[in-house]
Amino acid sequence: MRLLARTVRAAQGLRAAPPPARSCRGAALCRARAAEPPRRPLSSWPGLETLFAAPALRRFLEEQAGGRAGPELRARIQRLWAKEQELRDTQALARADENEDLQKLAEEEIVSCQEEITELKRQIVLHLIPSEETDNSDLVMEVTAGVGGQEAMLFTAEIFDMYQQYAAYKNWRFEILEYFPSEIGGLRHAAASIAGLEAYKHMKFEGGVHRVQRVPKTEKQGRIHTSTMTIALLPQPMEISLIINPKDLQIETKRASGAGGQHVNTTDSAVRIVHIPTGVVSECQQERSQIRNKEKAMQMLRAKLYSIKLEEETRKRYNARKIQIGTKGRSEKIRTYNFPQDRVTDHRINRTVHHIESFMLGEELLDEMITSLREYADYETLMEIISENVKTNLT
Repeated sequence: MRLLARTVRAAQGLRAAPPPARSCRGAALCRARAAEPPRRPLSSWPGLETLFAAPALRRFLEEQAGGRAGPELRARIQRLWAKEQELRDTQALARADENEDLQKLAEEEIVSCQEEITELKRQIVLHLIPSEETDNSDLVMEVTAGVGGQEAMLFTAEIFDMYQQYAAYKNWRFEILEYFPSEIGGLRHAAASIAGLEAYKHMKFEGGVHRVQRVPKTEKQGRIHTSTMTIALLPQPMEISLIINPKDLQIETKRASGAGGQHVNTTDSAVRIVHIPTGVVSECQQERSQIRNKEKAMQMLRAKLYSIKLEEETRKRYNARKIQIGTKGRSEKIRTYNFPQDRVTDHRINRTVHHIESFMLGEELLDEMITSLREYADYETLMEIISENVKTNLT
């Protein structure tokens, strides 16, 4: 804007300093952004412009800039207001002069300001949203077939495979802890450990009831059936986050059951652990080694106990496991996979994507859906913070 102001004054016969080298910054940045795919809004919620135009947020930012915020956030808020004033001044100067060269220069300066303002708003939002204790945790994922018999079990196996592929896409480590297949290649129940950078932060909104609508392989008359499966996601605690007294554990060994080769029903390799104070049970017979099964059973037990601890601490905001598990009914759904219409719809943010086979690969389309959910959750968190601030000011 300062460059444009000097140029306008020069055109009006006033003395002005030579334009600095940054004069091409706006155009260069515009061309670079044009070469990229368009950036999605911060989430599926109202855009940044609408959000920052809200009087409640403006008052909240004024309070933060007045001393309640840390120096980094305060500096960004003040920088935002300065750039907004610069944008208004630039637009006013552009309207006051009809010179084509100046108009072109004004457009470049306006684009530059708008780009920086958008980025500052994004940074402010991210600073306002507090990180959760579990965001950097690994997790245990449990999948269970719901309503729909064998078709539900087949769908459960496909969803389990999708998240295994997603873990590979994100370069996370995926380790199967339990796996109970059905007779025709489906999956009754399974559990897996997922470890990697911000694994729980990305995955935490995938828990709940997933519904599939399609013609099952077992259907001979071509009718579309509806089946469900559920996912529960349990953050894996650090050693210092949860201490378990060995005296509180009842550990039993037994012979493994089901398919598995010569070791099944011949060695006491399966392990069952009961946490006596809570009654929480964890079992594992996935490995041939009793020691390895005990390690995996303890890993699942720790995740279950940690989830209970977190629920107690955050009961006023949400009860994650109850929301995720629900009643496993057909109507209690978070996402629908409709094969005849080739679409996947997430009902929490009302977002639909097509190319269901690509979505089930567990790569870019699934990652975009997960990102949208995270961004929407950030918006809700921000609205809660502002609402609490308004209530505090009224009391």
